[in-house]
Amino acid sequence: MARVKGAMMTRKHRNKVLGLAKGYWGNKSRHFKMANEQVMKSGRYAYVGRKQKKRDFRSLWITRISAGCKLNGMNYSTFMHGLKLAGVDMNRKMLSETAIHDPEAFTALCELAKAAR
Repeated sequence: MARVKGAMMTRKHRNKVLGLAKGYWGNKSRHFKMANEQVMKSGRYAYVGRKQKKRDFRSLWITRISAGCKLNGMNYSTFMHGLKLAGVDMNRKMLSETAIHDPEAFTALCELAKAAR
């Protein structure tokens, strides 16, 4: 059986890594070793960033809901507790969108939450 060398797959792998490193500063986009290190590090940053994005958006929604509640004379925690007691099952994303785009409906939700507690 003929001997198989890995040149083709090695070149393919290196070109893939260099493609991912396109646009990086300096030798990080041209030299395989530096590009490989940076691509691995970038991958870790991207992985962590996908987790942080969920946290960041949740805190943004809570801030927006809280601001809407303040305009209606209550705080966030009493509002959420009142909604739970009233049986309103809306997630924080939808509540924040309502607070921004439909203040009248959000005021109605606040009144519902006040009545329920």
